[in-house]
Amino acid sequence: MTDVALEEREWPALEALAVSKRFGRGQQALAAISLTVPRGSIVGLVGPNAAGKSTLIRTWVGFERPSSGSVRVCGFDPQRQRAEAVAHLAYVAQSPMLYRELTAARHLDLALAMRKGFDREVGERRLADLDIPIDAKVGRLSGGQAAQVSLAIALGTRADVLLLDEPLASLDPLARREFLDVLSDEVHAQGGTALLSSHVVADVERACDRIIALGTGRVLLDAPLLGLAEAHRLYPDGEPPAGPHLTAVGRVESGDGWAWLAAVNDGSTSAMADKPSVEQVVLAYLASGRHPARRS
Repeated sequence: MTDVALEEREWPALEALAVSKRFGRGQQALAAISLTVPRGSIVGLVGPNAAGKSTLIRTWVGFERPSSGSVRVCGFDPQRQRAEAVAHLAYVAQSPMLYRELTAARHLDLALAMRKGFDREVGERRLADLDIPIDAKVGRLSGGQAAQVSLAIALGTRADVLLLDEPLASLDPLARREFLDVLSDEVHAQGGTALLSSHVVADVERACDRIIALGTGRVLLDAPLLGLAEAHRLYPDGEPPAGPHLTAVGRVESGDGWAWLAAVNDGSTSAMADKPSVEQVVLAYLASGRHPARRS
């Protein structure tokens, strides 16, 4: 193995270093975001509309240039080293970027002609496993089937990093589950990395091992899913919970009312506190981006 290859292996899959993005004189989409996506992980990127999810993904693809700061894909800058960065990436957009009049088989042919190292057999196998007719025109497929064609092409690239920008937004529950299962199985089998943008926390729980929550262009939460709920507790509504080992996060719906979610900093818990769901934790952090906890 060359020194260059060894050096590349030391880089995280994705990095954002103090990235800000402003469109003209309008609203700032990203505000000095810094984060790292380690290799071998499947990370969920969640947040409301206008949180900056798509903008951040598009900086890694090279479609957007940060106003300040920089991003890296396996150590490469998508603006200055575009060919090298793109060689490590596969991108799936919210709306499948497919030709309605071409068959799924023809799309695999095009990918083989355009992408060095494309593994057509991987794409064919994925579509066959899902009983998606490979000779049917894409325009005649369901939304879920078209999304699976896009994913099959992305997986066939055998790229180190998959960037998926809300590909589940228009899919029914069964199609969502099938998409997530294929994604999880293939990424783990290939030892790759994936970043999945979604509005639905349950989707992230099903497929991901880490979650990043964005709000108003800022990182509100960046943590492993394993142990996330255990590191937080719910407290009665009212004033934010306070204590030497508690950090108030935000208010969430709980039962028939509301509760305060707090991060437990030393692992201790109160007998009066309930353990939240992962969804409650994420929603509380997202709420904190709009309404920060009051401090006495």
